[in-house]
Amino acid sequence: MFVGGIGRSGSTLIERLLGELPGVCSMGEVVHMWRRSLVDDEVCGCGAPFTRCPFWAEVGREAFGGWGRVDPAQVLELKAAVDRTRFVPGLLADDPPPDLAARAARYTDFYDRLYAAVARVSGCRTVVDSSKHASLAACLRLRYGARMRLLHIVRDPRAVAHAWGKRVPRPDARPTSPEQFMARYSPTRAAVQWVAQNGVLAALERGGLPTLRVRYEDFAADPLGELRGIAEFAGCAADGLPLEADGSAELSPAHTVSGNPMRLTAGPVRVRADVTWRSQLAAPSRVAVSALTLPVRWRFGY
Repeated sequence: MFVGGIGRSGSTLIERLLGELPGVCSMGEVVHMWRRSLVDDEVCGCGAPFTRCPFWAEVGREAFGGWGRVDPAQVLELKAAVDRTRFVPGLLADDPPPDLAARAARYTDFYDRLYAAVARVSGCRTVVDSSKHASLAACLRLRYGARMRLLHIVRDPRAVAHAWGKRVPRPDARPTSPEQFMARYSPTRAAVQWVAQNGVLAALERGGLPTLRVRYEDFAADPLGELRGIAEFAGCAADGLPLEADGSAELSPAHTVSGNPMRLTAGPVRVRADVTWRSQLAAPSRVAVSALTLPVRWRFGY
């Protein structure tokens, strides 16, 4: 299962809750793993540095014969050559350009070997990659087709723009990392990204990719009901969900490789709506985001 959508839409909590289901292993944002884990040795969700995590060490042996046999620079070079928004039109074509399809095949081979190894080591039938990037979803669709499930998380673009403007430290960053804080977008850039990412994911659904769209606001209003629907979509047993009727849950430590700082959270949490944007997003920014996203957001009920 691939969790797609623009960041700051609540996907990390949904992914973590999915990971509490029997037979499901959540991996975090694998798209960032090749540099943040293999190069920068950032911590796993369990709290150990990536190179010292027994789970990921075993996954590396299963997938590649050890992480030392993977050249991160090669993966990142392939990523730059195919996993970008500019390549999406070709990736979505009925007959993608042969050179683009070949690059996508080489690139997604790393993911395929990784997913299979995670399934074997964890013993789980379903693995969840919350990379979110629509361009990566388009690449993976070429490899998996209908064997892939897309969980499309969407949130009001004005709330997303407000979240992208916040200065949020990255507690998992090493002292030498250039990314000590999560990326920030201006309201205009956040709006453009919201349109692009959600537009591509909607196009993948129209192209036949099995998709379940979940609005953040609906999940916050009825977390138990929405999680039940997600579990059924993933082919998991919907009984024994890790959520109480009031939205409270207990999260176990998880082996997630990258993502929102919440991936490091273990213990009690509670699903609740964050609507601070209504009072804190400046009026000019709200107007700009509303105008830029108008052609698309109505399709998602905003």
